Amino acid sequence: MDYKINKTEAEWKTQLGSERYKILREKGTEFPHSGKYNLHFEKGTYVCGACGEPLFESNSKFDGHCGWPSFDESIPGKVEYLRDTTHGMIRTEILCATCGSHLGHVFNDGPTKTGQRYCVNSLSVDFKD
Repeated sequence: MDYKINKTEAEWKTQLGSERYKILREKGTEFPHSGKYNLHFEKGTYVCGACGEPLFESNSKFDGHCGWPSFDESIPGKVEYLRDTTHGMIRTEILCATCGSHLGHVFNDGPTKTGQRYCVNSLSVDFKD
């Protein structure tokens, strides 16, 4: 894919460190209930942990009781959606549309009016108030 921000994997690894690199660039998943933003409900914006692009506003965050930060919508045009058939499942992977970094997955089981639950790794985002 062609993204606005392109770096070599070596550059990403140096910038992100091993934990974040595993999530953002190798499509890893952090352990449930381990992320610092799981139960974080301050007002502000969640940005890509790799490139800093705004992805989610705090008013779209809710407690999804799943162990990962949950949002019911993204900022329009900031998230890319890809079919993911790994692990014997059919899911929709979400990536930063600016740099292509893995954020998590989106599901159609959200409890809010959008019906969406963006299940995001805490290590894939930063928070700006």
